[in-house]
Amino acid sequence: MLTTIVIILVILFFAKSIFTEFISTSNNPLDSAAADAAATVVEGKFTPQSLAKYNGTDSPKIFIAVKNRVFDVSQGAAFYGPGGPYENFAGRDASRGLAKNSFDPEMLTPIDAPIDDLKDLTKVEIESLDGWEEHFENRYKIVGTLHENGTIKEEE
Repeated sequence: MLTTIVIILVILFFAKSIFTEFISTSNNPLDSAAADAAATVVEGKFTPQSLAKYNGTDSPKIFIAVKNRVFDVSQGAAFYGPGGPYENFAGRDASRGLAKNSFDPEMLTPIDAPIDDLKDLTKVEIESLDGWEEHFENRYKIVGTLHENGTIKEEE
């Protein structure tokens, strides 16, 4: 009888731990906004130049833009941070490279150039990019939007 009670208590303890971890790792930005506010410096609006510092080297945070939305991919640093397979996308607009499934540096628009409008993508490339966008939406918090250089007025 005592053994059964102990086993039930251990099972309840692990179930509570798993449930608590599941809730705390929710991908809904509104659920964790207060907790993340102190840990993440969120600008809300980024230009290619201001996004560039969030590359895992210049800042511990790693942000990636996909279709003009900026995602905090810091929790995926093994993939997006220095030495990771997607490191060239860190702090950049990764849309073209993701659409073309290419890690080549020439897929990245220079940070001082206009944002890539992606108008020349094929239907298959657009579908690929949409799949990547869904992947990011389901895994990472949206921390802002990407805007042309010089279009964001500094607040005094």
